[in-house]
Amino acid sequence: MPGERLTVSGSDVGRFHGVPGTIVEVTNQEEAESKSQEQGGCLHFLQMFHCSHRRQSSSYVVTDTVVTDEVVKPAPLPEPPQPHTGDNELEELMLSVHSVDLLSSKTGQNRLEHHTDLYHGNELIIRRGQTFQIELDLSRPFNSNTDKLHLDLKTGPLPMVSKGTHVIIQLVEELEDDRWEAKIVEQNGNRIKLSVNSHAKAVIGQYKLTVMVKSPKGECATTHDPSKDIIMLFNPWCEDDTVYMDDEEEKKEYVLNDTGILYYGTEKQIGGRTWNYGQFLEGMLQACLYLLEKSEIPPSGRGDPVNVVRVISAMINSPDDNGVLAGNWSGNYVGGVSPTAWNGSVDILKKYHKEGGLPVKYGQCWVFSGVTTTVLRCLGIPCRSVTNFQSAHDTDVSLTTDVYFDENMEPLEELNADSVWNFHVWNDCWMARQDLPPGMGGWQALDSTPQETSQGTFRCGPASVTAIRTGQVYLKHDTPFIFAEVNSDKIYWQRKLDGTFTQICSEKKAVGHFISTKAVGSDERADITHLYKHTEGSEEERIAVETASRYGSRPDVYSTPMAEDVSVEVKMEGKGPRMGADAQLTIVVTNLSSQTRRTTLHSQVAVMYYTGVLKATFKKDTIPVELKPNEVKTMEWVLPYHSYQDQLVDQAALMLTLSGRVSETQQVLATQTSFRLRTPDLSIEAVGEAVVGKKMAANITFTNPLPRTLRGVVFRVEGLGLGLGLQKVHKVVVGDVGSHSTVTRTEHFTPTQAGPRKLVASLDCKQLTQVHGIADIFVQDQ
Repeated sequence: MPGERLTVSGSDVGRFHGVPGTIVEVTNQEEAESKSQEQGGCLHFLQMFHCSHRRQSSSYVVTDTVVTDEVVKPAPLPEPPQPHTGDNELEELMLSVHSVDLLSSKTGQNRLEHHTDLYHGNELIIRRGQTFQIELDLSRPFNSNTDKLHLDLKTGPLPMVSKGTHVIIQLVEELEDDRWEAKIVEQNGNRIKLSVNSHAKAVIGQYKLTVMVKSPKGECATTHDPSKDIIMLFNPWCEDDTVYMDDEEEKKEYVLNDTGILYYGTEKQIGGRTWNYGQFLEGMLQACLYLLEKSEIPPSGRGDPVNVVRVISAMINSPDDNGVLAGNWSGNYVGGVSPTAWNGSVDILKKYHKEGGLPVKYGQCWVFSGVTTTVLRCLGIPCRSVTNFQSAHDTDVSLTTDVYFDENMEPLEELNADSVWNFHVWNDCWMARQDLPPGMGGWQALDSTPQETSQGTFRCGPASVTAIRTGQVYLKHDTPFIFAEVNSDKIYWQRKLDGTFTQICSEKKAVGHFISTKAVGSDERADITHLYKHTEGSEEERIAVETASRYGSRPDVYSTPMAEDVSVEVKMEGKGPRMGADAQLTIVVTNLSSQTRRTTLHSQVAVMYYTGVLKATFKKDTIPVELKPNEVKTMEWVLPYHSYQDQLVDQAALMLTLSGRVSETQQVLATQTSFRLRTPDLSIEAVGEAVVGKKMAANITFTNPLPRTLRGVVFRVEGLGLGLGLQKVHKVVVGDVGSHSTVTRTEHFTPTQAGPRKLVASLDCKQLTQVHGIADIFVQDQ
């Protein structure tokens, strides 16, 4: 091969026994061949002669001339040897490798069979536990009786055979599963094709390839060529791989789908936004491999998906390891991008890689989750983003969500560290858990949002979803924290005069509602709550809760039973309140007894970040209630627009807290309800025929719902395969938008890929967030 460098050495101890220390180095094959022709072919003969010449403690270098310690007369180039075995003339010729063809074309057999044809570029990208083919062009026909050949693969800074980071692949007669090996499947003159099998537990990452050949006259090795590196990924299609997934449609969704939907809002107002994962785009695989290199995990640990996802959950956030994303919940995003403005992971990961590991600003939970999905799907681990509504944040490992009041039933804010987020987005990834008891494999929860440390690092998971469901929180990793997020009881405590606290009320269905993910093969929302918990209130669910609590910091919390005959709940009609108008909810108080009950409900409304952190309480009221026996009383509750218009933060979330005491029984009533003020969608209308290579357009329309001017509005537009926003997000500066006014912008683009595509846009404006839209476009081929 022009410019290829070949090194022949017999000095490698333990490689091939008994070969003398002879080196032949070809630095420029084209020049050498040219001089060979000028000298009647003697140079090529002399190169092979000195590669096979046996001398002790001597070496020869062949560049443009030949230097020897003997006078060698030019001789005619010998006739090419025939491929039959046992030929004495053949045995005297040095065997070397002229070129290596990895057969790595995107449309070739290797990439298609390994389901890696969607990745950008023509590198050899393969999945472990599956055979692949390569072709070698040798200096002469390979003689199986006298010649030897093996492949050398190395990954990491200090490759070692014992660590699985240095792999020696020998030739065998027949391939067997679950091992590294190679077999000659075709031989045509000087060219041979190898079928190579990799181990199903192989370390993933980038391998350097060299080919070692040995003949009776010496040993040769190709030097490392970066263009011949092999990238190894996890393999959900291989039954012996830990991440094997049986269902073909699920593999298409959780490994190969490059777009998804992230859910947000409140349990009564679930919103969804399209997210571009973009794991196959140019530079994405390199960025994901860079994450592994930058992490704490040694190369030898990259064969275990438990290790990989655990370290990825740490590397996606930045507090302790300068990971990908800097979190920001302040509402001030100066110096970065507002978390609600991102449409996908591509810009984030490319920026992080390009800038050498400088955290990208800014992210919140859905951004952390979206990027995690991209990285794990890129590496071959089935993954999905999951949203939990009414998601608890347990800060003291009590496995309960605790709310503290003083003697007068006023909240003790300094003690109320636990919170309930309107929604929280994390990830499920799929794998067997050989480190856990049988039955704990399948979906595993992990969370890249930095909330609490795990073993000194901001990371969470992987935790078996089955273990979470059954309350087996003693199983690793971080199962108690995720259990509390989805199935903790909300316990209300009141301080007594002596300073101690007594449990006055509990809500057993307060957290873990409508756990959601994108459905397989469609854009519908799939409710997967049943995977995380048994039916609320069932005996199985109560057993799981009590089992889990025994391993928490307050194991005796369920020892005292309580009687309850009055209940209070808050209901919302339709899609709920709209931003810019009065908010109206319904309070329902039910008397389950056969006697009259009286109480006074104290209500307070606070603006809240979606994480459950309160910004400020801005409205308080008292509501006297008298209930007849077995009466259900319904009361309308109204929050005027002028009361909240200057208070809102990201997500436009509010929390209504109701508390009271039943006069006759001293029963305490307490409930908290969060709700979101609905924002409008961006309307996107495709204009023109959608054909690859043909220019088309889209109209993006937005109506300001607020009775005030929005300042500095920007549309962020992108679409995979549409020739718009592939390398970076396309920004459309709109400017100021007046009260209740409508603006339309037209964007032109030229599709580059056929098939179903999605054009996604979001609004970037400090005064109004979570406004976005999508248009489905089917692109015809030319």
